[in-house]
Amino acid sequence: MKVLVPVKRVIDYNVKVRVKADGSGVDLANVKMSMNPFDEIAVEQAIRMKEKGIATEVVVVSIGVKQAQETLRNALAMGADRAILIEATDNVHVDIEPLAVAKLLAAVVKEEAPGLVLCGKQAIDNDMNATGQMLAALLGWSQATFASEVTIEGDMARVTREVDGGLQTITVKLPTIITVDLRLNEPRYASLPNIMKAKAKPLAAKTPADYGVDVTPRLSVLKTVEPAGRKAGVKVASVAELIAKLKDEAGVI
Repeated sequence: MKVLVPVKRVIDYNVKVRVKADGSGVDLANVKMSMNPFDEIAVEQAIRMKEKGIATEVVVVSIGVKQAQETLRNALAMGADRAILIEATDNVHVDIEPLAVAKLLAAVVKEEAPGLVLCGKQAIDNDMNATGQMLAALLGWSQATFASEVTIEGDMARVTREVDGGLQTITVKLPTIITVDLRLNEPRYASLPNIMKAKAKPLAAKTPADYGVDVTPRLSVLKTVEPAGRKAGVKVASVAELIAKLKDEAGVI
């Protein structure tokens, strides 16, 4: 079974994001970029499936700027077999919208014919949490979201999902789309020998035109602002004073 894993290039999760002075977006100058953490978990899961003999090939695909090659090479160094880069823009400040990404991924799926697509549940830059679901709808495939455990049983996948009430276990028929959550696994670090080997692994360069998909944005960002700072707290001398403040000042009781 072939496994396809979409990965996205995002600002590294350790970096403090800063908004441009004019409010037009996030400042990306000299900012460290890396693979979206949820996508990294998906790559790790696909590689583990290959190591167990469940998967025969792991293909990673990224949609965005040319610099996403670095992200794909990292996935190849982790253990993926080959990569596809769809260069959809040359502007690092342009974020390809989920529907356009889903349409491109649907075209890649039809070309590659994988038995499973493993996605991160969301990207940490826009928190859309929509691409996997849209892809399942476009393909007419089953889907399982927020996965914290995945087991392949014949032509079915048994998935434990993280939901508000706790954990939910479902089975879905393959081929399927699974979006992964944080607790599924802990991604490995790429070793230096594997980083060197990754440079020789195949990386195909494509464009949206190759798949007949229009990636023109449908949304316009009007303004970007930093979250408001939290107000300083106050100390109270007694429970009675706390209740009075919650009732009279906060208005929560």
